[in-house]
This record gives sequence, C-alpha cells and structure tokens, in this order.
Amino acid sequence: MPNIKSAKKRVLINKKKNAINRSDRSKVNNAIKAFNKAIDTAQIEEAERLLPITMSIIDKGVTAGIMHKNAAANKKSALSKRLSDIKSGKVTITVKKDNKTIAAEKARAAKEAREAARAEFRAKQLEKEAEKTEQKKKKAVKEKAEEKPVKEKAPKKTTKKSEKAEAPAETAPEAEKAE
Repeated sequence: MPNIKSAKKRVLINKKKNAINRSDRSKVNNAIKAFNKAIDTAQIEEAERLLPITMSIIDKGVTAGIMHKNAAANKKSALSKRLSDIKSGKVTITVKKDNKTIAAEKARAAKEAREAARAEFRAKQLEKEAEKTEQKKKKAVKEKAEEKPVKEKAPKKTTKKSEKAEAPAETAPEAEKAE
C-alpha cells in the first residue's frame, strides 16, 4: 500500500485508466471477431460492410494508446487482404461448425423426422376412419334395401290381469277429482 498522498492518488488514477483501456481493447477485439465471423460464415456482403467500421475502431484504439500504430496497420492490412482474397477467388471459404451447432442441427433434423412420421400416421388414421364411415354408409344402404316392408301387427289382446292392472290407474285420477 502506498503511504504518500500522491502515490495513493496515482493508484486510483491507474485503476480508472486500466478500466478504460480494458473496455477499449475489448471493443477492438470484438470488432475484429465480428469481421472474421462474417467471413467464416460466408457472408461477404456483411464483411464488406464491417471492414470500414472495424478499421475505424482499430484507429481509435491507436489514438487511445491501446496498440502501436504499426501493429494496427498490420491488422488492417491483414483484414483487407483476407476479404480481397475471398472476393477474387484466391481463397475458398469452408464454413466452420462447432459441436454445439452440429448437435443442434441433428436435433432439428430428428424433430422434423418425428413430425413427418406423426403427420403420416395421422393421415393413415384419417384414411381408415373415412373407409370405416364409407363401409357403415354402404352397410346401412344395403340394410335399407334388403328390409322388407313390415306388416302391421294386430293390436294385442289384453288379458284379464293386464286389464285389472290398467283399471286402477285409470280410476285413480277420478278418485282424486272426487275428493
């Protein structure tokens, strides 16, 4: 720990400067990564759009003192050369895929296959149901055609027991009316 007042102040200033420098260095690195990612994924138009932005951020890093001007010039030259080589056809792009992307693509393909199988199964079920309903309709039409007109039956003869059972039911309302 510093004991002198000016040394204490210098520690605080260095802390602030360190934080600022770290954020500026991060901006430069992120800009370069974005440019390289655009090239790696074969997005040439995007890379062309990002090149001047990236060069501007690198120049700001030089003025902030983050990198030496010659190192910045070398970076800018390498980025522009990479883009021009790809545009001219000297270098071909092989799209890089990480394991996470490959796994996601496999999972997506498996999900699409399952959905296709489900759709096919549903279609077969609907066909079977349609066939069943057609068969039922045909069967009903056949039954109607085969049915012979039913002869009307003569009214049933009532027996004495049934007459007695019916009689109290008929007289019950009359008894209620009398009361």
